[in-house]
Amino acid sequence: MIPVAKIDNLLRLDIQNGNFFVTLHINLIQILMQMPDLSTYFPVTDPTWIFFLVLSIILFAPILLGKLKIPHIVGMILAGVLIGPYGLHVLDKDSSFELFGNVGLYYIMFLASLEMDMQHMKRIRWQALTLGLAAFVFPLTMGVVSNVFLLKYSLVTSVLLASMYASHTLIAYPIVIRYGVSRNRSVSIAVGGTIVTDTLTLLVLAVIAGMFKGGTSDMFWMWLILKVILLSLFIMYTFPRIGRWFFRRYSDNVVQYIFVMAMVFLGAGLMELIGMEGILGAFLTGLVLNRLIPHVSPLMSHLEFVGNALFIPYFLIGVGMLINLQVLFGHLDALKVAGVMIVVALLGKWIASWLTQKIYKMSSVERELMFGLSNAQAAATLAAVLVGYNLILPDGSRLLNEDVLNGTILLILVTCVASSFITENAAKRIAMDDAEMNEENAQEKECFLIPVANPETLENLMALALVVRDPKQNQNLVALNVINDNGDSPRLEMRGRRTLERASQITASVNVHLKTVSRFDLNITTGIMHTAKEYDATSIVIGLHYKSSIVDSFFGNLTENLLKNTYQQVMIARFLMPVNTLRRIIVAVPPKAEFEHGFVKWITHLCRMSRELGCRLHFFAHPQTIGYLRGYIQKKHKDVLTEFQELEDWDDLLIITGQVNYDHLLVIVSSRRGSISYDSSFERLPMQISKYFNNNSIMLLYPDQKGDPNESLSFADPRGWAETQYYDKVGNWLYKWFKKE
Repeated sequence: MIPVAKIDNLLRLDIQNGNFFVTLHINLIQILMQMPDLSTYFPVTDPTWIFFLVLSIILFAPILLGKLKIPHIVGMILAGVLIGPYGLHVLDKDSSFELFGNVGLYYIMFLASLEMDMQHMKRIRWQALTLGLAAFVFPLTMGVVSNVFLLKYSLVTSVLLASMYASHTLIAYPIVIRYGVSRNRSVSIAVGGTIVTDTLTLLVLAVIAGMFKGGTSDMFWMWLILKVILLSLFIMYTFPRIGRWFFRRYSDNVVQYIFVMAMVFLGAGLMELIGMEGILGAFLTGLVLNRLIPHVSPLMSHLEFVGNALFIPYFLIGVGMLINLQVLFGHLDALKVAGVMIVVALLGKWIASWLTQKIYKMSSVERELMFGLSNAQAAATLAAVLVGYNLILPDGSRLLNEDVLNGTILLILVTCVASSFITENAAKRIAMDDAEMNEENAQEKECFLIPVANPETLENLMALALVVRDPKQNQNLVALNVINDNGDSPRLEMRGRRTLERASQITASVNVHLKTVSRFDLNITTGIMHTAKEYDATSIVIGLHYKSSIVDSFFGNLTENLLKNTYQQVMIARFLMPVNTLRRIIVAVPPKAEFEHGFVKWITHLCRMSRELGCRLHFFAHPQTIGYLRGYIQKKHKDVLTEFQELEDWDDLLIITGQVNYDHLLVIVSSRRGSISYDSSFERLPMQISKYFNNNSIMLLYPDQKGDPNESLSFADPRGWAETQYYDKVGNWLYKWFKKE
């Protein structure tokens, strides 16, 4: 309610002014008395309502501002300005914004490192180093000169202030994720350059802070650099091993998510212990866990979802709440400082992007994208200005005064807005160009059929299908459950339905469509073959048969019959550990494999798998075959890391035993009988695999073939199909008879 004192003053003023409409005013005042005084309710302090208001902003701000073509990120920052202590003061910047803000900042750096293609990153490391150094040197040099001569600051103050111009935060990175261009080389260069620039900026900040805290000596900065290097090596050596151990033992998505977040904050906390900002530790943690979190995986989907839905918007709103526009526009000195800061920061970053573009002959839109990603000031800038503001000089003044503090806030606002608009425009153009290129280079439609029967192998088979599929094609996965039409059909139908539901959950968690099919058939093999024809399946992914008796064959009747009666590529897999924890893919290729109809297809699938898992492909093949392999991979998949080793004679396959470790995947490219690359030595493969590779993850790959599949036989069956069935029936009867004894 409006206080009575305010009413008395208003009424008294009204009478003194000789107003004859006192009665009317009294009525208006009575109405006003019934209205609540909003100042008594704001700022909101109840945690429930704080969280509700923040969620409402996250929900409605993008919707409303999207109609005005304003980027979502800018909307979050402007919303923070509006509701913050310097706006309507609906909310205070309390501890929740400190907590969630730090989480959001770490999230941005962590996701940026996870999205990086590490194999691609190794190729563009010099470009990233060039951009990072240029983005640090040019703003720093221009900033020191302008601060000394235009703003009349001391040299130390000028250096610290100029380091703020050099730093940047990947505020606009969610935009490139939304447009699906996060793996473009310009994005990788910008992300790699960010860590170079921010590391140098934080080192300058640490040295200057140490100078005024009495912690510097001749060896201070050398010791700081040494600590950063040692901690980085520790994280790079221990974190991947801990992660691989954990992922092999725990497959629950929630548990994996909590583990990853704990590792991120552990890395950030350790970096803060040695005097650096935690963002460096979060970024480094993402780099070392990159291989364990495939881009197409439920865990990656969960990380992106939670970050983009909650933590990153929370951080952006918190940035907006720091902006005090009244102070800025009320002091001309603050505007002058802010103007110099904005011009130098933007110009320095543009020069760095332009120089990188010219040196490495990149396109103008790539330069625009690098510039957009690298000009937003936030995290390191705030850290530097707060440290400088809190440092008291001997004369009692602050190292960075209030004009710099307020100018920094305007710098953050302008650069974040500019970064968002520039990045969105460039990302949209690159996405459109990629779409046109994909249409021109469109490949034939593919479809993977995954028969699912064993719940224990389901997750690994689905993971295999997800990493080998073409992500640009929709609806290319079909999960199948074949039910024997017998007296036990209801129980099998219920179990199959649960298995298909689990398969759907796996693909839904990575936003991939899965077609589920359940059918009754007297024979499982024919059910698979008929489904493959109905859905035009180009590849079949099945699990390796588990031998239940001594007379059971290596493949089992189902797989053998499937190989005899299909011409599509068949991938038979057995994983002894989660797919994402594999470190290397060993591929044994028979001579003349390059003449098979499906040669290009299986190479493409293995290259996709290698790219998604961050694994190196190590081929063992005939010298002539190696030439074809190397030529095609260099032409179509040059970003994939490969090794080649000669295997003159297929009979020498056992030399691979010393090359395959427990965390490797052995891929044996075989062929059906009658194929060009078929060799009689294939008949010994089941025995060799059982004897020498029984403790390894393995995949047997049968490429596409031409002709009538019924004319071709698998290496496991030198006899005819009917004869095999007859001997198998006799063997099983004898086995059961002796077992009764």
